[in-house]
Formats: sequence, structure tokens, C-alpha cells
Amino acid sequence: MSFIWILGTEEKLAACKNLGADVCINYKSEDFVARVMEETGGKGVDVILDNVGGPYLQKNLESLAIDGRLFIIGFMGGAVTQVNLSCLLAKRLTIQSAGLRNRSSENKAQIVSGGEARLASAAGKVKPIVCETFPLSEAADAHRMMESSAQIGKILLIP
Repeated sequence: MSFIWILGTEEKLAACKNLGADVCINYKSEDFVARVMEETGGKGVDVILDNVGGPYLQKNLESLAIDGRLFIIGFMGGAVTQVNLSCLLAKRLTIQSAGLRNRSSENKAQIVSGGEARLASAAGKVKPIVCETFPLSEAADAHRMMESSAQIGKILLIP
């Protein structure tokens, strides 16, 4: 299994390379669909996790392999776009979304519990990168950092 990372700054590309990424593509300076196809021998990728949304939906669909899956996990770039859906049928693609906002408290607790168990079993293998921590009183500053896309890693709010 290999991983292709699509990022927007040279700093983020370098950070992912240092963490062991197989291929890093700067979407601001090259056509990432063409590069994905080149790196996969024209096949495309099996799975895409997309936290940007709108402006990249069409390119993500074009980057998927036959029977590929697109998981939408955020809309940092916007939630509205226009897209040609013909590739969904032609390549038998699946689009799925995931989020916690509209889930019940019980369901959220189940997800967290399952995640904790998986993290415990992956001890030593999973090393989250924390970019910055903010006290809860500075949540607005944390959001500004996230919106600027300047961080490499997670931004934590501490109560």
C-alpha cells in the first residue's frame, strides 16, 4: 500500500516526506490529476480523504480508480460546486461523508471508544503531529490559524 499526499506548500510537502509519504504533490504548482495518474500507471487511487470539498470535487473524482471511494470529511474550500457526475457511473465510484456534528451523544461516545481501542492497539505506530495548542479562551486564534492553512499537524484547544 502506498500513500499520495496532495498539499499546498513546500513546508507541508517536506513534513509529509519526512514522515514517510510515498509521493507528495503540490496542487498549487502542478496538475495533481495528471500526476496521480502518472504515479499510479494510469489506474488512479483507490481512496481519497477530502477535507477541502467544493473546488476539488471534480479533480478528486477524476483521480479515483475504478471502484474508487471518495470520503468527504470537511469543506475548508466550500460546500457548493458544479461537477460532471458521468464518471460516477463510468468508474463505479462511491462518495461517502463522515462527520460527528449530527450524531447523537451516544453514537459519538461509541466512535471515541472504538477509536481509543484502535489507538491502543497501534501504540507506537501512530504518532499524531501537534502543531499548536491554544487555551480555550483563544479559540478564535486557533480558528484563524486553521483557516489560514498554515499549520502542519493538529491544532488543539485546551480547556
